Amino acid sequence: MDATFVALVVIVVVALAFDYTNGFHDAANAIAVAVSTKALTPRVALALAAVMNLVGALLSTEVAKTVGAGIIEAPTGTGGLEIVFAALVGAIAWNLITWYFGLPSSSSHALIGGLVGAALAAAHDVQWLGVVDKVVIPMVVSPLVGFGLGYLFMLAILWTFRRANVTRANRGFRYAQIVSSATMALGHGLQDAQKTMGIITLALFTAGEIDSFDVPLWVVLAAAAAISAGTYAGGFRIMRTLGRRIIQLTPAGGFAAQTVASGVMVTTATVFAVPVSTTHITTTSIMGVGSTRRLSAVRWGVAGNIVVAWVVTLPAAGAVAALAYLLTDLAVG
Repeated sequence: MDATFVALVVIVVVALAFDYTNGFHDAANAIAVAVSTKALTPRVALALAAVMNLVGALLSTEVAKTVGAGIIEAPTGTGGLEIVFAALVGAIAWNLITWYFGLPSSSSHALIGGLVGAALAAAHDVQWLGVVDKVVIPMVVSPLVGFGLGYLFMLAILWTFRRANVTRANRGFRYAQIVSSATMALGHGLQDAQKTMGIITLALFTAGEIDSFDVPLWVVLAAAAAISAGTYAGGFRIMRTLGRRIIQLTPAGGFAAQTVASGVMVTTATVFAVPVSTTHITTTSIMGVGSTRRLSAVRWGVAGNIVVAWVVTLPAAGAVAALAYLLTDLAVG
């Protein structure tokens, strides 16, 4: 059997494994708030998130094209497949590390950091303008947007329902959270599943299996299924961090945070084709909503640890990917 084909099969399997870890790592983004406010039970919330992740992953491939073709120059041959493999190893390693410590870091940035680190180790061209335009700027702007909109939307809800019966309003917002949780999962599928599609398509293009950077249907279906399965497996460590340790939200606050976060995710995926971090947006939306109570209501120490994990993600995943590339190249050579 041709060595390139074997390498391609290995990369597809590893990419789907990353997609699976992405699902259970980021499951908390869609359901943590709804579970913490008792709008949904954990298993029902996970099942809803898994289904909506699948639907979201089938709706678009624009973010996939950005990740696969906009971060590094398309590599060729066996050496190019080594770069893709090493990038996945770096991303999976960082996902597992942050999951173990319960830190909601970005699977998206872990994957992009892995691509850049592996490319640098291979002395391959990185599209730095694309990294800055499609990764660094959204990484800075999207959390600020999430925080600001979360704060303003929650203020609007508080003013609108200021004379409402509290018990009746909470019951209504719990029902509304079912919809906002579903929309969150849809946005997660639009964003995160596409990143794996982009990597697999990049590997297919590198191996010469496809002539243009168009995502094949089987890649879309496989990535959608993998992230949905991972989502259903759950990520309870991170769920506790997002649902309780930053701030305990009310049903109205949970609805506000999820509505803002899902709106940002869907807009960036469908309008701008930018691979933003669902984790960053969700976390900062929760912080923004919590800040309407009072700034001290947010546990800023926990939030600070999360931000540190965000900053470290790109270089850490890149370093692991670079090491993986060097070891892989040594083994192959």
